[in-house]
Amino acid sequence: MRTTIRPATEADAVFIAWVQQEAARSHLPYGFWDLAFIGPDEWRLALIEKIVRARARSFCHWSSFLIAEVDGAPAAGLSGYENPSVTAGELLFAAMEEAFGAVGWTELQAGAMQERIVPFLTCIPEAAEEDWVVEWVATRPEHRGKGLVKALLQAILARGAERGHAQSQIAVLIGNTAAQRAYESAGFRVVDEKTSTPFEATFGTPGIRRMLR
Repeated sequence: MRTTIRPATEADAVFIAWVQQEAARSHLPYGFWDLAFIGPDEWRLALIEKIVRARARSFCHWSSFLIAEVDGAPAAGLSGYENPSVTAGELLFAAMEEAFGAVGWTELQAGAMQERIVPFLTCIPEAAEEDWVVEWVATRPEHRGKGLVKALLQAILARGAERGHAQSQIAVLIGNTAAQRAYESAGFRVVDEKTSTPFEATFGTPGIRRMLR
C-alpha cells in the first residue's frame, strides 16, 4: 500500500464533498448537511460540491484541504484553516447562495434551509482568532484503521505551525469515542462542550466537544 499526503486541488471537489458529508455525520446516520439539504445523497453531494468549488472561499472550500491517497486514489481528507470568526458565516452563506443559484433554489427554499439548521447552530464551538482550526475529517470505509487520519493530522498541524499558529482546535460530536481518542493521540484535549435540547432532539447526541492542542 503506497500512501501519499498532498494538498487538495479543485479536481478533488467530488471527494471533498463526500468527506464533508461523512465528517458531519460523524458516528451518526444524520448530520448537518442532511439537515440543510434534505434529499438523496447523490443530489446532496452535488450541491455540497458546488459549495466546495464556490468563488466565496468559505471553510468548506477545497483549498483548505489535505488528501491522503492510497495507491493513487483519494482515501481520506481533512481541512485546516485560520479562524475567520467575523466572516466565516458570511462566506459560507455566500458560497451557499452561489450553489443555490446554480440549482435554481428560491428565496423561500433558502430560508427554509436556514430555519432547519438552527438546532445545529446552538452548539457551534467558539474559537480564538489566533487558533488553527482543523475540521472535516473522514476516511473511506475500506481504508479505516490504516493510520491515514494520524498522518493527515500530523501534516495539517505542521501546516498550521508553519503559518504561525501556536494552538490548534478540533471539534467532535459527543459520543464519537473513536474520533476523540484519535485526536487525543495527536495531542488534543477536551476543554469544553456545548449541549442543547434542540441539538439532541435533532441529531440524537447532546452536542459538540471542543478540543485544543
